[in-house]
Amino acid sequence: MTRRARRWLLPVLALALAPGIAARVGPGATPAPAAPFAVVLGIAQDGGYPQAGTRESAAWDDPAQRRLVASLAVVDPQSGERWLVDCTPDFPQQLHRLDEIAPAQGTPGLAGILLTHAHVGHYAGLIHLGRESMSAHEVPVYAMPRMADFLRKNGPWELLVRLRNVVIVPLAAGTPMRLGARLTATPLLVPHRDEYSETVAFRIAGPTRSLLWLPDIDKWEKWDAQGTKLEDVLARVDVAYVDGTFFADGEIPGRPMTEIPHPFVRETIARLARLPAAERRKVHFVHLNRTNPLVRGDAKARAEVAAAGMAVAEEGERQAL
Repeated sequence: MTRRARRWLLPVLALALAPGIAARVGPGATPAPAAPFAVVLGIAQDGGYPQAGTRESAAWDDPAQRRLVASLAVVDPQSGERWLVDCTPDFPQQLHRLDEIAPAQGTPGLAGILLTHAHVGHYAGLIHLGRESMSAHEVPVYAMPRMADFLRKNGPWELLVRLRNVVIVPLAAGTPMRLGARLTATPLLVPHRDEYSETVAFRIAGPTRSLLWLPDIDKWEKWDAQGTKLEDVLARVDVAYVDGTFFADGEIPGRPMTEIPHPFVRETIARLARLPAAERRKVHFVHLNRTNPLVRGDAKARAEVAAAGMAVAEEGERQAL
């Protein structure tokens, strides 16, 4: 087994053997089934890190500094089923990592792919399912109405549908979708730059725990105006991966950041400062832009997040469900 494989596999084994998940039992007893879990497969914004055209990035020379585009895998060890939340341009590497963590029969061995929206970092990896690559057969792709319409009517995606490389499974906002026997995914509409599709977050719930995957949103105040508050959503999950695209205003010199609105990490920290520590600990920032000091591991920026009682998502981290 390679060193990289051990790096990804050992935390899964630790999770599977954790007390209350798949602990050893006495002779003659039936072992408890391993709990479903989620694993982070990428933390970067749509362009990845380093990003095309950024010649100055030290990550070009040091692979250890590189980060894949934000994506989440959900696994049920009992059934052997696996799902992806967002299908990124880094799909080949992320599928390989998932195969190391939780091997499955068949290619790509996915029970489904859940899409948040039609920005390039969240669906472009679907192209690898086509006949020019793996020529997959009827992979379920869970999509909201506009997202589904976009895939059916625009090439090259419509060819995936026509050749049945993928099968569209419709989603409805606020309605839980059953994923296998022990998991559900509920899409939550969020305000974003919806040029081609609506945008959703997902609440993924297992037998004992739940998480929020919310990589993209314009501003928390826009969600407030739609009748949904971040604080209320946090109260209904055990961990929340939230939009941390930019750390602070002015991060992109010479470009007005109102063109690409996201809640700055510092805005989220300030907004949630009065919440109990247990609620703030749920927050893990993800979808980090190349300009965000958090994606580079900047010690000062990370210390600021830690002081707020929050965390930065890390590739390979697991959450039991």
